[in-house]
Amino acid sequence: MILTVTLDAAPDLTYRLPEVRPHASNRVRSVSGQAGGKGINVARVLAAPGHAATVTGLVGGPTGQAVRAELAEAGLPDERVEVAGETRRTVAVADDRDTTVLLEPGPEISPPEWRRFLAHLRRAVALSAAAVLAPQAGRFDAEAHHLLALVRTEELGRTHPQGEACP
Repeated sequence: MILTVTLDAAPDLTYRLPEVRPHASNRVRSVSGQAGGKGINVARVLAAPGHAATVTGLVGGPTGQAVRAELAEAGLPDERVEVAGETRRTVAVADDRDTTVLLEPGPEISPPEWRRFLAHLRRAVALSAAAVLAPQAGRFDAEAHHLLALVRTEELGRTHPQGEACP
């Protein structure tokens, strides 16, 4: 099984319209959405040809429950750890020329929540053939280095932070 770690997953909502007019009302042509985050996207790609992939990370509130429901519907095993805060959302507004993305802030993670997640991650990594670490750039930089060190000590067959092979 390949473990994918997305600390700050989010439902990705995309509004498509012919042209975005700033400071005006804009009529949306279509709306699409799905649970997102690099690790979740990697798990979808791995699962498509039949590889076993499990997603983990942090999730909270009704938005987090929606992420979990979609993962279940997609058949992706979900071992996310609950936190008190609300899972963030992303909104992309795309017209025929460009896309603007709005990123909500993610929940604050308390020290006890972080320790609970690390304990969970140690157990999950021990059962995995490989792990993909996919933190949101800038938000969990220090934590990502800690996670990488933790995963490396578990002597997995392969460990990939953001898709790069580790020695």
